[in-house]
Amino acid sequence: MSYKQIYEDWCNNTIFDDKTKKELLKIKDNEKEIEDRFYKELEFGTAGLRGIMGAGTNRMNKYTVGKATQGLANFIKKNNKKDNKVVIAYDSRNNSKEFSEIVALCLNANGIKTYIFENITPVPELSYAVRKLECIAGIMITASHNPPKYNGYKVYWKDGAQIVPPIDEGITNEVNSIINYSEIQNIDKIKAIEEGLYNIIGKQIDDSYIEEVKKQLYNEKIIKRQSDVSIVYTPLHGTGNVPVQRILKEIGFKNINIVKEQEEPDGNFPTVEYPNPEDKKAFKLALELAKKVNAELVLATDPDADRLGVFVKNNSEYIALTGNMSALLILEYILSQKKERNIIPKNAIVIKSIVSSTMAEEISKEYGIKIEEVLTGFKYIGEKIKEFEKTNQYEFIFGYEESYGCLAGTHARDKDAITAVAILCEAAAYYKEKGISLWNQMLEIYKKYGFYKEGIKQITLEGIDGLNKIKEILEDLRSNPPKEIANYKVKRIRDYENQTIIDLRTNKIVNIELPKSNVLYYELENNAWVAVRPSGTEPKIKYYIGVKEKSLDLADKKLKEIQDSI
Repeated sequence: MSYKQIYEDWCNNTIFDDKTKKELLKIKDNEKEIEDRFYKELEFGTAGLRGIMGAGTNRMNKYTVGKATQGLANFIKKNNKKDNKVVIAYDSRNNSKEFSEIVALCLNANGIKTYIFENITPVPELSYAVRKLECIAGIMITASHNPPKYNGYKVYWKDGAQIVPPIDEGITNEVNSIINYSEIQNIDKIKAIEEGLYNIIGKQIDDSYIEEVKKQLYNEKIIKRQSDVSIVYTPLHGTGNVPVQRILKEIGFKNINIVKEQEEPDGNFPTVEYPNPEDKKAFKLALELAKKVNAELVLATDPDADRLGVFVKNNSEYIALTGNMSALLILEYILSQKKERNIIPKNAIVIKSIVSSTMAEEISKEYGIKIEEVLTGFKYIGEKIKEFEKTNQYEFIFGYEESYGCLAGTHARDKDAITAVAILCEAAAYYKEKGISLWNQMLEIYKKYGFYKEGIKQITLEGIDGLNKIKEILEDLRSNPPKEIANYKVKRIRDYENQTIIDLRTNKIVNIELPKSNVLYYELENNAWVAVRPSGTEPKIKYYIGVKEKSLDLADKKLKEIQDSI
């Protein structure tokens, strides 16, 4: 059927409720809006669904959520014959709680037992709960740091990590095989509870998760002595508020200042344009509070609390740390503490994504630790943890992505901003006792390993036209590969889609062992690089840039040159 025929069916079919039909009738004269809502099915992306909320096949609504869940249920029943359990969590976004209940009751109708958190819950705790409760899968209703009009649906497998091949392909095939929304099963909630299928969880998992976070710390005695470290924190109306305040108070910090205007959960995110700690504008209220209370560090987590944004004080100003910078601070701190105690495992390993800072290679080398790269998407780091647990080849220490997400320890298998907050605040106390600030420690790291700086340029291209434009850009780059970028010669091109590395100086071609992915990576002269890829969760094309220089000023200048040339 054409998109217009599908629209007409949604307007008239008795499967769809009156609320849906009224919403669709309001756009009956808006051809472009009808097309955007119905020209395709909302697809599984990085690990599930993500899209604008509203009526239509290309929107997040109870029907598309139900279809995804029925597909997941079919996959589970075919591949795991008995004792199937799924844990479900949700964030503070509009409709998140409602979607989580639709998910639970659909699974219950398929004979699958569910555990649903009673309150909003961060991603890392959901990841932890999957393994703690011995579930076959986990579902997180969230659109992470996207604008308020979005919501999403992340799927985790029994190892606690987001789904990867072939699991994701199998689930997608089951979802796509559902032709009619009437195939979605449902059960009365009271009946599901009576049959032991629908179960509420909360405090017990909260408590055990927090205990796991505490295990990642090294210097609680120092925290007690430096408990006055001044911290400003904002959850940006999301799930981080309760667990962040709890962990900081329980390990001994006493000077915790919360941005009151952003403390309460609110899916409209009324105080920010965009609830993303990568965006400096999201810190406006937090920085105002920081100046009032003379804070030493300023922290913000995104709505599902897997990403952490950081500002640190330097004299009278506050300096933003990129996701790379905060991760490298944490990595250096963890490894130095392990070395001091002589507890670095002989087979220790650090994992980073291909578009994250290459400084991690120098840090790992300094401590005699192996480092490995994976594709963008924390699910690939989670997959490696599972692999190492099976083979005992390596012991995972730390993993990170440039996109403000990292993981220390293996209690969770996704980005964990709660643990990152705890470690970074402990590091602040540790360095304060030595008479230096976090910013001074960052400068020491630069002096030790080199002045690495990274940046990103993002271009938003929405709708069907935007999708086609992104595709055209990548096709053109492959057809006409650049010889120079910002006057820096391209030495090698990694094409992760074609799984090849071409050396432009010798024309030698070698294979890439990682899975296929639509990423191009340009190795430039003078220790610079540029990578380009379409976002897996937003209508954007992303350009990642990295440089290394002899000073911060030179690194900033070089980074700007490359950014401006794109």
